[in-house]
Amino acid sequence: MTTALSGQTVVVIGGSAGIGLETARLARAEGAEVVLAARNPERLERAGAEVGALRTAAFEATDAAALARFWEQLPTPIDHVMVTAGRPYYGLLADIDVDQASRSFDEHLWLAVNVARHAVGTVRPGGTLLFMGGTGARRPKPGLATAAVGTAAMPALVANLALEIAPIRVNLIAAGFVDTPLSADLLGDDLEQRRAQLRDTLPIARVVTPADVAALAVHLMTNTALTGATYDIDGGQQLLS
Repeated sequence: MTTALSGQTVVVIGGSAGIGLETARLARAEGAEVVLAARNPERLERAGAEVGALRTAAFEATDAAALARFWEQLPTPIDHVMVTAGRPYYGLLADIDVDQASRSFDEHLWLAVNVARHAVGTVRPGGTLLFMGGTGARRPKPGLATAAVGTAAMPALVANLALEIAPIRVNLIAAGFVDTPLSADLLGDDLEQRRAQLRDTLPIARVVTPADVAALAVHLMTNTALTGATYDIDGGQQLLS
């Protein structure tokens, strides 16, 4: 039986947990071969075995030389690349850790640029680059200054990349709260309170899950009319005051 991604290769950078792993699962269910990359070797090995990955590679995605080596070893042509690596950085002006803030920019803006450069000549025409962003820093709030820079910059970067490396398609998923291990790490003891608050207030009356984001990701891979755009997935969170 032919499925949506039959015979295609999907690379997920940040594919050992959360949204990346869930997207890899769905891509496999839709017939794709998947290649997973992530920082943590043990977690990556488990994820690769779980989804039957074609191959895995453990490295730091912001290391330009390591990223180049990874790309050289990929089977070509590649059909789709999804990047979920990285985490947001929050901090009040007086407390900003410049090194951590710079690392967050590297994990999002510069990583996207480097992936796009490698994609030329290796990702097939009409294939997809898919990046993750957020919606939470669109409204000004103390502690969100550096996060807001990335939130504002990523849609502009993606739109420009879509023109520059066409006919490869480039899109951005901007997520609100998603119930992932990263969210648990960021919120700590406040996680369950946040879940309950969202269940009570979101128009969808539930929390957004990695499976929700994965479904959007696979749609963006398979719908060849979509490029240069940002797609919000937040359960209606932005509609609330």
